[in-house]
Amino acid sequence: MIRSVARNHVIFGLALVAAALVRLCAMLGYRRAIWFDGDSYTYISGALELWPSRSRSSGYSLFLWVLEPFHSTTLVVAIQHLLGLLCAVVVYALLRRYGLPGWGATLLAVPLLFDAYQIQLEHMIMADVLFATLLVVAAAILLWRRVLTVPWGVTAGLLLGCAAVMRTVGVPLLVVVVACLLLRRAGWRGVVAAAVAMVVPLGAYATWYRAEQGSFALSSADGTFLWARTMTFADCSEIRPPAAVRWLCPTVPVDQRIAASRYIWTPGSPVRRLPMFSDEANDLTRQFALRAIEAQPLDYATTVFGDAVKAFSWTRLPHPSASLVKSYEFAGTSTTMPTFEVKEGMSAAEAAREYENGPAQTRLVQPFADAMVAYQRWVHVPGPLLGLLLAVGLAGVVLQARRRCADALLALASGLALLVLPAMTADFDHRYVLMVLPFAVLATGFAFSRTRAPVGRRRPRLVGQAVIPSRDA
Repeated sequence: MIRSVARNHVIFGLALVAAALVRLCAMLGYRRAIWFDGDSYTYISGALELWPSRSRSSGYSLFLWVLEPFHSTTLVVAIQHLLGLLCAVVVYALLRRYGLPGWGATLLAVPLLFDAYQIQLEHMIMADVLFATLLVVAAAILLWRRVLTVPWGVTAGLLLGCAAVMRTVGVPLLVVVVACLLLRRAGWRGVVAAAVAMVVPLGAYATWYRAEQGSFALSSADGTFLWARTMTFADCSEIRPPAAVRWLCPTVPVDQRIAASRYIWTPGSPVRRLPMFSDEANDLTRQFALRAIEAQPLDYATTVFGDAVKAFSWTRLPHPSASLVKSYEFAGTSTTMPTFEVKEGMSAAEAAREYENGPAQTRLVQPFADAMVAYQRWVHVPGPLLGLLLAVGLAGVVLQARRRCADALLALASGLALLVLPAMTADFDHRYVLMVLPFAVLATGFAFSRTRAPVGRRRPRLVGQAVIPSRDA
């Protein structure tokens, strides 16, 4: 049996080994982990004392807290590299399940296995890789059979709910998934079980957040990020905001405004007049943002569309800033740790050292570090290829029979949602685009699939001495 499995999947197996070796090179060249701006340190500090951050959902801090006794960010990124490989394995297995040949499924999995920006993200102390893995595994469970059973519906729902706790952009995605399952006619019991299970991790986290921070929510930042989104187009002569939020109006012409997310972090920004990410600031910024969107719906839609299509540019655009984009490159890795305060009496560097129980800064080791810099220069998924994958997936949805169309729709809708939702609620960031790729690959694979969602095999039924084969055999 082992020989049969190896023979059937030899091409993918070789690609998987090669991808693992590239990740090993990254681990040898960038010892410990790569730290990202303020986010990594916020997650780490939340893991040390197990408290929910106001600025972002802290589900990833819970993951770090579980691993904290080992005092090793090297272990954290090693697990994340394995999760990256797991995503590719799951996508490959699902494509084979839908009838693609081994070489075809392997070819589609290549972007997931070898994209340098994906590998660099796996090497960061960031929530994105765990978030994507939970989504991909949940999607595989939902698509593995035509009828979703209650146990598997619960499993998939819990995974999706946990993903939403990792990154709040996953919350509206839950609605997209349920809608696609209903269109797919996956079985009402399984769909209801999945929908109920999705709510459990969200409710548990919100309850914890209320106990620590005083409000039943996942964070106290959604209003502030949405307000920043509107700053690129808001015109207060059209919005006519009440006096309570008028001070949040932009003061420079539209053509001179900076990227949306920078309005939160730039010194002198109006929102900094109040304590950052307080409930009061969050409520006021949300009021302004909703008024702006209601008063300027076309401007809002145009802005979101313009940001979303940045994902399809051939080269990476310097958005929201050139320095931020540089931080997604191995060549831009910082080997020094910041001193800003992440909690009262604790600096970012101190939090990292406490988690590591020793030196925590990234250490570059040659020739492996330079090898990864050169690798990233040439091996990555360009924006037009992502656009092509989504276009082929869309064609599959339009042209296929209804049942197969519903299967492809779940993958395509999830990918498009992950592309558009960040631009709708915050800002475009090239890092977010990596979450789209597994679902774009699945949608493309389903467009070429030769079969509907499998239902598995049943044992033949005996009638007298005759063997009646199952319909699904």
